[in-house]
Amino acid sequence: MSLSSNEARPGRSLPNDLAERFVNDGYVVVDNLVSSDERQAIIDDAAGFTDGTYPVSNPPDDGEILAVHFPHWVSPIAQAAVVHPGIREVVSTIAGAHLPWWDGRTKCMQSMLFFKPPGLPGQAWHQDERFIPTRDRSLVGAWIALEDATLENGCLWVLPGSHRMGMIHPTRAHDNPEEFDRSDEAYGFDEAEALPVEVKAGAVVFFNGYLLHRSFRNRSTGTRMALVNHYMNAWSLLPWHVGPGIEVGVEDTRTIVPVTGEDPYPHKEIEPPPDVTFVRPRIAMPENDSHNTGIQVAKPDR
Repeated sequence: MSLSSNEARPGRSLPNDLAERFVNDGYVVVDNLVSSDERQAIIDDAAGFTDGTYPVSNPPDDGEILAVHFPHWVSPIAQAAVVHPGIREVVSTIAGAHLPWWDGRTKCMQSMLFFKPPGLPGQAWHQDERFIPTRDRSLVGAWIALEDATLENGCLWVLPGSHRMGMIHPTRAHDNPEEFDRSDEAYGFDEAEALPVEVKAGAVVFFNGYLLHRSFRNRSTGTRMALVNHYMNAWSLLPWHVGPGIEVGVEDTRTIVPVTGEDPYPHKEIEPPPDVTFVRPRIAMPENDSHNTGIQVAKPDR
């Protein structure tokens, strides 16, 4: 589903059924939400992760990277994208739309900048809540198309409605390394109703954390750049990292950015982010390492 630019521009009223469509289908596309100048600023800023402008903990020897993890930790441009007015308006409408008493407060905990150069495999079916578990099923990915996303260059595919039951599907290794990276695939569902989400640059795809989605190899001669920010209901605790001695029921990762409304937990204080980010090199890391590179974070792939 897609909204026109006239419906979606900041300062204009969003469609009355936007939240209903998101709750029912698990995703919505808002066209022309990010301007060409804003997109170009993000694209130009991306060079800072390879030319030494921004600190990177694991720069690859050949300088080729697939994605930057948490660019908003170090980049003012990426920080601005996290609180982009249009995106903020949409997530404050949809993230907790399934919760009767939600007041629209949201927070962001993650960003990822994808380059997806020619030949890069996509990722098999997966759900982002597997990697970023919320307490109330409010995780929302805001997938900003910095360039046109097409079938040829590996656009997103979604399975509408697959989020509804809040089930995290089992996963297994796949047997299609030419199409997908090493990450395992979710299984146990009918994918007959899957849809490609081809969008023009400037569109933003918003999708629920339980929604099954995937992408295929980039078969074009150019990149398919995208910036993905993840948001959730600010009232929901974020038990992202678990281990010995951690009480999951009250665990709350606090390296967050309040996006709409005040932080409901000021007594917990917000932890400052690390002063360095990390990248995923062109040669994919093994699955056991791809979600943790020494900095205590996790990530869903695209």
